[in-house]
Amino acid sequence: MKLFDSHCHLDDRAYDKDFDSVIKRAKNAGVCKIMIVGIDLKSSVKAVKLAESNPGFFASVGVHPHDSKECSDDTLNFLRDLSENRKVKAWGETGLDFNRMFSPREDQEKWFIRQLEIADELGFPVIFHERESNGRFLEILKAHEKEEIKGVMHCFSGNKKELKEYLDLGLYIGITGIVTIMSRGEDLRNLIPMIPDDRLLIETDAPYLTPAPEKNQTRRNEPAFVKSVLFKLAEIKNEDPETISARIFENTCRLFDIPQQ
Repeated sequence: MKLFDSHCHLDDRAYDKDFDSVIKRAKNAGVCKIMIVGIDLKSSVKAVKLAESNPGFFASVGVHPHDSKECSDDTLNFLRDLSENRKVKAWGETGLDFNRMFSPREDQEKWFIRQLEIADELGFPVIFHERESNGRFLEILKAHEKEEIKGVMHCFSGNKKELKEYLDLGLYIGITGIVTIMSRGEDLRNLIPMIPDDRLLIETDAPYLTPAPEKNQTRRNEPAFVKSVLFKLAEIKNEDPETISARIFENTCRLFDIPQQ
């Protein structure tokens, strides 16, 4: 079984003391490819550096909506130059987050739109983040839409209507460990059958969103635990885990333009 953790933050300090052990556990679990996602200048630089350290690692660069207030043209120009590295395969994590409002709405929207433009210019898929934007996220995407937007809705947790609109835009859907949580994941589990087989990705968002049953032993998520997300999807779809894992692996490689070997 080959697994691709399509979204994690291995640059996080949570892995400083046992990084090699984390990677060993991931490989033992069948995780042979990992996307390390940048959220600002510093994390993007570290993501690229980590990606260069392992043939199965890849990186994205971008500015998270939480960090939009610190963004500037200089920041994006630096990230654009950084994206020329052969290991960079996507732009993001970017989008809108009107939940915690760590950055003002006007800053979030300004730099989100600018990052969409840059991703277009570079031909990169986009890793999207959306929380409680009350339709504004979709408004911006639809206003920006060319023919089809290439990207993934990271940690999808929306409703049926939002899912349909994301799919209509051509987006992939990233599923995290939330799907394994009994109460919190119920709505998401009910929506899984609506996601076409060729649009489904799995991710950990490590060190966050630890799935069950691992969350009973540790708070820190890690790439090895993406296997629990895969098994839950196989259970929901009543499919053989190896069959669905092969399909999701192919989907992820196709989105990020990465060879499957």
